[in-house]
Amino acid sequence: MKTYRPITKSRRHMSTLPYRKNLSGDRPTKSLLTSKKRQAGRNNAGRITMRHQGGGHKRRLRTIDFTYDKYNVPAKFETIEYDPYRSANIALTLYADGERRYVLAPKGVKIGDTFTVSESASIKSGNRLPLGKIPVGTFVYNIELQVHAGARIARSAGNYAQVIAHDAGYAQIKMPSTEIRKISDLCWASVGAAGNEEHMLVNVGKAGRSRWMGKRPTVRGNAMNPVDHPHGGGEGRQGRGLRRAKTKWGKPSGKGQKTRTPKKYSNIFIISRRKVGKRR
Repeated sequence: MKTYRPITKSRRHMSTLPYRKNLSGDRPTKSLLTSKKRQAGRNNAGRITMRHQGGGHKRRLRTIDFTYDKYNVPAKFETIEYDPYRSANIALTLYADGERRYVLAPKGVKIGDTFTVSESASIKSGNRLPLGKIPVGTFVYNIELQVHAGARIARSAGNYAQVIAHDAGYAQIKMPSTEIRKISDLCWASVGAAGNEEHMLVNVGKAGRSRWMGKRPTVRGNAMNPVDHPHGGGEGRQGRGLRRAKTKWGKPSGKGQKTRTPKKYSNIFIISRRKVGKRR
């Protein structure tokens, strides 16, 4: 991590990632850049539907390949770059047929390393195989939930899941949340872990830096009035006065409570629920 001399109060604990060490320093590839309209948490009527969003630095959207539909064509990592829309770094890859694509950079990758998307690929970091071909105990990331629908699970910086069993056409995966669930053996996953694992150690340091990232202030519920939040009200500084924490709309929130929809369609695939709160 990169730290700074405490010339101001906000600089004292602030830290950033060592980009010079982690990235290749290349500019993004123009053909893989698009623009994205900023909603700032508003709907088509201009009303806030998602709080705490707005402002922030202007950003360009990188087109990331999550489907990996070029099979049995070796590819080489050309650059490692920053992506403002995600915590993990991305890598520009050059396939043997000349096509270039952005993918998530795996942990420990270096420029010039190669990977393959193939059922017969070796168990090497960055290679992509069906879950049924990956041995028990292997760490994986970029995992599909439906066959050829694109990666959905374990895409954040430093994230990975683990294959812990194979049974009746399903792989049993221990998710980053500690949940254990079944995913079809025909779904594809990348071997290894997503890169930029130091991201979780960043200390933002000051409110202004959050505003640069497009994050508007979050007000505590117990600092509000009773009309605005279930935790609000009371003379002076008060506790929430409720056995269980609630959201602004009265729904259960965090703190070791179960918040999953009881009749969710994917419940049949869950073997062990995630551990929450202090038990985790």
